[in-house]
Amino acid sequence: MSDYHINISWSDEDEAYVADIPDLRFCSAFGDTPEEALAEVAKAKEAWLETARDRGQEPPTPRYRPAIYQTAR
Repeated sequence: MSDYHINISWSDEDEAYVADIPDLRFCSAFGDTPEEALAEVAKAKEAWLETARDRGQEPPTPRYRPAIYQTAR
């Protein structure tokens, strides 16, 4: 199984980096650096998946892929 896509971006409002996993509703985390946000969202992902399993729910299949735009040269 392929893994879930993770977005990482800077939030002026939160003054931190935010990492989120679009395929896992409400699964996100913050960090002072992109690396810290990534490490924290990895923990959140495991907790999200564990909770789904505990509830007898099948985790969603990874589907989200960001659009990739290329500019003309």
